[in-house]
Amino acid sequence: MMGVVWSLLGILSGAFIAIQAPINSQLARGLGLPVAAAAFSFLSGAIVLGIISVTVVRLQGISLDWKAPAPWLFVAGGMLGGFYVTLSTILTPRIGAAALMAFLVAGQLLAGMLIDRIGFLGVAVREISLGRVAGAVLLLVGALLVRLY
Repeated sequence: MMGVVWSLLGILSGAFIAIQAPINSQLARGLGLPVAAAAFSFLSGAIVLGIISVTVVRLQGISLDWKAPAPWLFVAGGMLGGFYVTLSTILTPRIGAAALMAFLVAGQLLAGMLIDRIGFLGVAVREISLGRVAGAVLLLVGALLVRLY
């Protein structure tokens, strides 16, 4: 049962990404600068997540261990997210939301396969099989069909 719930939450998360791209593109049109739209998107998200984090820490009576993570981890995810949001903001009006989402998923799958193969940051190692390669090729072909037709 929980597997279904997690899967549905994954689908909802993907829908949020699809909805976020045109919202940020509209903000960029209004502001006149895509990177500014991405910055405000991150700022508002950071404020909301900060409030939620402080609330959860207080309610659960826990404290965060700021010394445990490697220092580069504090900026790496945000930096990658900044590139993602900025590029999505730029690409959405140019290629459309559906094509962007198709290419995003294809890029995520290819990167995910590489991450699995090398065991990046403790991810369980999984070999690149013929089935995985076939799935990636089909996804790339699908992304191209969404973009071109």
